[in-house]
Amino acid sequence: MKTHKDLDVWKFSIELVVKVYELTGAFPKEEKYGIIQQMRRSAVSVPSNIAEGAGRTSTKEFANFISISLGSLSELETQLIISQKLSFLNPTSFKNIINDLTQIRKMLLGLKNSLKK
Repeated sequence: MKTHKDLDVWKFSIELVVKVYELTGAFPKEEKYGIIQQMRRSAVSVPSNIAEGAGRTSTKEFANFISISLGSLSELETQLIISQKLSFLNPTSFKNIINDLTQIRKMLLGLKNSLKK
């Protein structure tokens, strides 16, 4: 691996951030400092922690930052479920972004497992 930018999971996570920003742009304006901000922070945390972990000197540290990314992904998933229940997301958008999130989770778990070997 050259840098974090070479990791597919980092690339897909960046795309997830873009999608979250696009989706939350259509949320009610009164949510600007509520769930919108929370979702955006959670989403940005995923690729940010992958990048920070990849920049560390030990594999153990990298695996720890992957765990943090997984936590942020779970946080985002919870916020998406809440948003869907509040009818801020239509069923198709919700399904699509949850599918993306699930794929990223699988990739992060695979990366974490490979780092433990």
